[in-house]
This record gives sequence, C-alpha cells and structure tokens, in this order.
Amino acid sequence: MEFGIFEFLKLVGSLGLFIYGMKIMSEGIQNVAGDKMKSILSAMTSNRIAGVFTGFLITTIIQSSSATTVMVVSFVNAGLLSLTQSIGVIMGANVGTTVTAWIISILGFKVKMATLATPIIAIAFPMMFANSKKIKDWGNTLIGFALLFIGLDFLKKAVPEFSADQLQFLEVIHSSLGIFAPAAFVIVGTLITIVVQSSSAAMALTLVLCNQGVIPFDVAAAMVLGENIGTTITANLAAIVGNTNAKRSARAHLIFNVTGVIWMLLIYPFFLNFIVYISQEYFGQNDPRTTAEAVPVALSIFHTTFNIINTFIMVFFVKQIRDVVIKMVPEKEDEHEYSLEFISDGRPIANEAGIEQARNEIKRFANISAKEINSCRKIFQGSKENKKERKGYISRLRKLEESTDEMHNDVSIFLSKISKDQQLSSSQIQEVNSLLRAAHEIERIGDIYKGMTFTIEKRYDEKIWLSDEQKADLDDFLQVVTNAFNIMLENMDAKEIDLDKANQAEKEVNAKRKELRRKHLERSNETPDVEAPQMLAYNDLLASMERIGDHILNVSEAFAGVA
Repeated sequence: MEFGIFEFLKLVGSLGLFIYGMKIMSEGIQNVAGDKMKSILSAMTSNRIAGVFTGFLITTIIQSSSATTVMVVSFVNAGLLSLTQSIGVIMGANVGTTVTAWIISILGFKVKMATLATPIIAIAFPMMFANSKKIKDWGNTLIGFALLFIGLDFLKKAVPEFSADQLQFLEVIHSSLGIFAPAAFVIVGTLITIVVQSSSAAMALTLVLCNQGVIPFDVAAAMVLGENIGTTITANLAAIVGNTNAKRSARAHLIFNVTGVIWMLLIYPFFLNFIVYISQEYFGQNDPRTTAEAVPVALSIFHTTFNIINTFIMVFFVKQIRDVVIKMVPEKEDEHEYSLEFISDGRPIANEAGIEQARNEIKRFANISAKEINSCRKIFQGSKENKKERKGYISRLRKLEESTDEMHNDVSIFLSKISKDQQLSSSQIQEVNSLLRAAHEIERIGDIYKGMTFTIEKRYDEKIWLSDEQKADLDDFLQVVTNAFNIMLENMDAKEIDLDKANQAEKEVNAKRKELRRKHLERSNETPDVEAPQMLAYNDLLASMERIGDHILNVSEAFAGVA
C-alpha cells in the first residue's frame, strides 16, 4: 500500500481529532469537579498511600495523567501540597492513566463505539446551550468522549496495511541491536509522546499499530515504557515557570518513571512471558505474539501491571526520591527574600490552584509588610551616629516597595488570565476580585513605607532630628499599628473574618494619631523654638501611619468580600 502525503495527513488528522476529543472530555470533567479538586487533594494526601490513591482517583476521573501531574505541580507551586505529598499523587496518576488504555482496548477495539458517537453528540449538543453551567460541562464531556472514539476509528482506518516485506526493517533493528532493541523502542515511544504531548494519544496510536499488525507485541510494550517517560515532559514544561518545589515535583515524576523503565528493561523478556501467560490464562486471549487482535488487551495488562508494581516498589522510597530532587534542584542562593514565590508567568491548569497561588502570594507579602514595621522603628529610633544602619533599613523598605509593586502587577496579570476563563464559578469570581483589591491595598502600604523613608532621609540629611519625646510617641504608635497588622494577618488565615476586631483596631490607630497630634501641639506651644521642618516631618509620619491603618482594614474587608 502506498503511503503518501495525503495518507500521512489523514493519520495526523485522526490523531489530532483523538487528542482534541480527549482534551474536551478531560476539561469538561475538570470543570464539573473543579471546585472539589482542592478539597480532594488536601483531604486525601495525609500519607503516601493516601496520596497514591488520590492520584489514581483523580486521573481515573479526568482521564489524563498529564492534567493530573500538571495540576499537582500547580498545587505544589501554590503551597497546597508539600513536595512529599505530590510524589505520592504522581505515582497514583501513573496507575490511573492505565484505565484509559483499558477503555480504548475494550470499547475502541471490541465495541463499535464510532456508531454510537453521533447519538451521543445528539444528546450532548442541546446540553451545551443550557443555562446551567454544570449541564454545559457535562455536554462538553460527552462530546469529547464521542470525538475521542471517532478519532480512534479514523486512526484505525488511516493506518495503512503494510506487507511483510515492508515491515522487514523491524527484524533488522531487532537483529542488529540484539538485547538493546527494547531500549531503542523505549526511545521511540518517548519521542512520540513528547511530540503529541499525550501519553494516552501515544498509547492509542501504539494500540492501533499493534491491532493492524504493523508492530509486534514486544516492540509495542517497549514503546509503552517510553510513553511513560515521555508523559513526564508535560509536567516538567509546566514547572519551568514554577517555584523550586514545583520543579522538584516534576523532577520526581521523571525519576520515578525512568527508574521503573530501567528495572523493567533488566527483566523485559521474562516479564513479557508473564504477561502473555496472564493474558491467555485469565483473560482468554490468544498469544499476542502471534495474534494481532490479542495485542490491545495484552498491552493494557502489561501497562497496568508494570505501573502497579513500579508504584508498589517506589512508594517505599518517597523520602529518598525527595532527597534526590532536592539535590537536583537546590534553592537559588541569589533569590531575594522579596521575590515572588508562588506565582509566575504560567497559567495553572486548575483555576482553584491559580486562585490559591495568588492568595498565598498576597498573604506572604502581607506578612513581610507587617514585619517591616520594625524597620520603621529602627529608622525612627536612629541616632546621628548610626547613619549606615539607618541607610540599610531605608534600603530594605524601598526594596519592599518595589517588590509590592511587582507583586501587585504580577498578581493582577495572573488573576486577569484566570478571570478570562468563562468556566469560573460565581464564588471564584468574587475571590478573584477580593484578591485584586487586597493586592492593591498591600501595594499601597509599600508606597507609604517608601514615602516615610524619604521624609526621614530628607530631614536627617538636613540635620533635623526627631526629639526623644517624638521617638517615644512614634514607638507607641507603631505598637498600635503592629496590633492592627496582627489582626489583619489573623483574618487572612481565618475561615471567618472578624471585621469587628479589624474595625476596632483601625479606630485605635485613628485615636492614637489624634492623641499624638494633640500632645505635639501642646509641646509646640510650650517650646516655640521647635523648627517648622521637624514639626512637618513628625506630622507627616503620623499621617502616614494612620493611612497604613486604613489600608490594613481594607485588606481584612477584601478577604471578607466587602466591596
């Protein structure tokens, strides 16, 4: 049979339709279960065994190990999962992806699913125009399911029938490479998966090639091992823009799969004989080495058995894998303490993870802003002699201001990307708006810090010093502002926001400013020789700290959802 450009395009188009159907189906299921993903991951990853089960469950539901692993990387980046927890989930995802192979093997080759695809689309099509978002998501899921099997049917028809002479090159590879032949086909499977960016699509292509008699069982099994390695590339690409732990989580996936393939290659011929025995004795299949129609089920048995055994072995080495990836991806020594930790230019696969990443970034900068009130104290209390120390604290506050500007900008862009997703629930939209407001308020606190440094620096450069009484009063005021900060941080971590407490703290800040202004006026009347620039500087600092109190309250209100 001739295989020209047109036939090649038909093959690629069929594979593309299969991948598109899987993408639509996976996204539909994710949207149906999206709000529950966070609770599932947080509730069911208490230990490594629970993590494995969670990874298996989620991958079985959403039918995409790549989606699961990228989601895990996003959740690690957001701080929702620890590195150790993520390794267990990724192991479970490897087992979960074998379910896809079984669905394709049984429904795609044993049942004429393509004939049922159009009735499924007929049922799903009206659902896409429903008012209910959940019904729309289920409609997308069904259409994706139908397209997947239409693509598989096209793929089976697009693969040409090769003659024995045309397939002679496989025998040449076997004979020339000898015991290294399986490793060569592992590389082929890896490359195919990297190109199509889907282990399920690569598996489907492998199953079709086997079913058509293009490749024998032992070659297909080696390609499946390679597909296990190739699927790790997706998570590693997603981790490029993630933080250190996200990169480590992706590397753990790679180590886990590569290690499994290595030990499997060492016992490869014996393991294949074992799979053939199981296929014949327990599944009633013919020998897959001689009967092409028996290969899809045998290959699914191989895929499942390998991943279960590999997970069972490696689950006892989670801590060792963690230690290895920590050495592989060390903390960056030049990372500034004010640099962004949780968010990046990347777009998370799960909206929930993205929102949580932004929330954690904002909370982190809120904590830093609260701690830097001590830098204000050091600047206020500074004497004429400690100019170098004072300059150091001024520099810290100015770097904080630059970083809060960057945080506000990046969080806004990041959340805007999420906001463009039409699948956001009403509660998620409200969360995004609240976080945008909170980021703005924290950025304003950084601006005020910077303004205070200019006030102090200008007056000190002019040899205008704060009096001991003014320093003592400012220190008292800072204590009140610190209390307001602490209440804000409590509210940011609490399920129930205590706005009464936050309002009371803000009132105390206002009251303290009034008290100190009154005392300042009294002192000015008693000592009329006080220089006007000193009075202005002191009043500016009082006003600045009161404004900080206003923004602190606004952060609590933002987290409470108050407009």
